[in-house]
Amino acid sequence: MSESSLRAVGWAKSLPLTSDVRTARDWAHGHLRKMRWTATAPETVDAVLLTVSELVTNAQVHARSSAQLMMTWDEHCLHIAVHDSSGELPLARAASPDRLGGRGMFLVEALADDWEARPCPDGKTVIACFRPPAATS
Repeated sequence: MSESSLRAVGWAKSLPLTSDVRTARDWAHGHLRKMRWTATAPETVDAVLLTVSELVTNAQVHARSSAQLMMTWDEHCLHIAVHDSSGELPLARAASPDRLGGRGMFLVEALADDWEARPCPDGKTVIACFRPPAATS
């Protein structure tokens, strides 16, 4: 394998509509702990876990769908992806006194280094990217 070959590791979890968001957060936290991010990048871990909560909640509440949660680390970015069965792409909306909810993607946009939503034949996938802080010497 050459040095330019992509090396990545990933995990996936299906979350039925009846599962709670804490299950998703606990699952993600376990993988972040194995990657040692809980010790080396605790602020990033907090942002990742809040994003997992928001994306899984969006899938369950707004899409009324089960969610497939995927985490992929490619040595540059930790990708948090949530797939659901709704084709409606999310928008980041600013807070409004006229709405109680609807701030989830605005929060994801503030927390993640980058995010995007991709339509799929059977729904959509929302992906957020997190880069850990550079190691200090």
